[in-house]
Amino acid sequence: MDPEGSQNINEASQAPVLEPGHTLSSVTEKISSIVLGRGTTKGWMFGFAIAFALLMLLNVAVTYLLVKGVGIWGIRIPIAWGFAIVNFVWWIGIGHAGTLISAILLLLHQKWRTSINRFAEAMTIFAVACAGMFPLLHMGRPWLFFYLMPYPNAMWLWPQFRSPLVWDVFAVSTYATVSLLFWFVGMVPDLATLRDRAKNRAARIIYGVLAMGWRGSAVHWSRYETASLLLAGLATPLVVSVHTVVSFDFSVAIVPGWHSTIFPPYFVAGAIYSGFAMVITLAIPIRKFYHLEDLVTMRHLDNMAKVMLATGVIVAYGYMMETFIAFYSGNQYDRYMIMNRMTGPYAFFYWLLIACNIVIPQVLWSRRVRNSVPILFVVALIVNVGMWLERFVIVVVSLHRDYIPSAWGTYMPTRWDWATYVGTIGLFLTLFYLFIRFLPMISIVEMRSLVEETNEEGQPK
Repeated sequence: MDPEGSQNINEASQAPVLEPGHTLSSVTEKISSIVLGRGTTKGWMFGFAIAFALLMLLNVAVTYLLVKGVGIWGIRIPIAWGFAIVNFVWWIGIGHAGTLISAILLLLHQKWRTSINRFAEAMTIFAVACAGMFPLLHMGRPWLFFYLMPYPNAMWLWPQFRSPLVWDVFAVSTYATVSLLFWFVGMVPDLATLRDRAKNRAARIIYGVLAMGWRGSAVHWSRYETASLLLAGLATPLVVSVHTVVSFDFSVAIVPGWHSTIFPPYFVAGAIYSGFAMVITLAIPIRKFYHLEDLVTMRHLDNMAKVMLATGVIVAYGYMMETFIAFYSGNQYDRYMIMNRMTGPYAFFYWLLIACNIVIPQVLWSRRVRNSVPILFVVALIVNVGMWLERFVIVVVSLHRDYIPSAWGTYMPTRWDWATYVGTIGLFLTLFYLFIRFLPMISIVEMRSLVEETNEEGQPK
């Protein structure tokens, strides 16, 4: 190994949370100027145009779905759940990293979260917005969604409280509400900064309304910190509970491949795994195109890669235990389900997800790989693909061959399945482009606190 290269890698992995040389005013200017100074660059317009085009594709797909019904999708007997539920679980999982970074790492006083928590929180909200569409569209009559809510009505109709699909309504809506509050409360001081620095009268009014009269007094700071800690305390159990409830959609059923007690922790680990992969996927282009390498340092990328590696090992353990229990239990249906995944008509997707989720991410054990930005970006993209394939295998492959061979069938997604899925990616990217254009993507207040805690050499006092 090259000694000089090894030294460079060690220096990168031990990089400070914030690069030295920053002052309070320089941090404020750098972050706020992205919103107030640069305007809409050609690169931003090009990316936003692509995202908005995909969003229009979603509008077309949903409109056609409401006119024709869910028959335009590839679902059929016995595969009643297809892309809609696959994408629902995938999007919910992506949102988990934002809550983990924002809430749990805040309570654990992890300073390295400060450069990435804001856009990770935004990613959570946008991902939940994409996820929430699919169960409603899958109903076939989404205008009757209110039947899932226990509200007093003249017909005395009540939802089936023993159904995990009803539990999803409570879990996801609570998750979205707390995440939105946590995201907005954290931005209030930054919105006041944008209000005070804005040169446009309309911008001053809009940011002033959103800042809710913030003046930075001691009372304001006290209430801000109290609210942040309370919301972090509320959001922490949601990291575990939300995807646990989502896993109940499968584990309470008697379908081979679903009826498993390992699903709750296995789903939570998988959600954090895919969530951190998405954070890395977003963080690397952002730090490159907005020249934020001094704020989103190699230490942030290295730590996120370590978390992704740790949760990836947990997911691999879940895969192994699922296979072991299927054969150890002596249940012929479970054994056949595993063999069907490995050798059946969808075997290619199973082995591809094993490669994407287990084999390829093992390169993250190398510090050199974790500190190579291009390789880390590629690995994160591969994990995103692999986690989507995992949801596809769990949903479709478990359903297409059930207890009765006469009911066996195959599932082929139609162009409308793909249009709806790709359209939600457009919705996610459209919201994210608007976020980085009009709101501070990095917390100004928390970055300023890091400057105050750092001396001239960039080391903690």
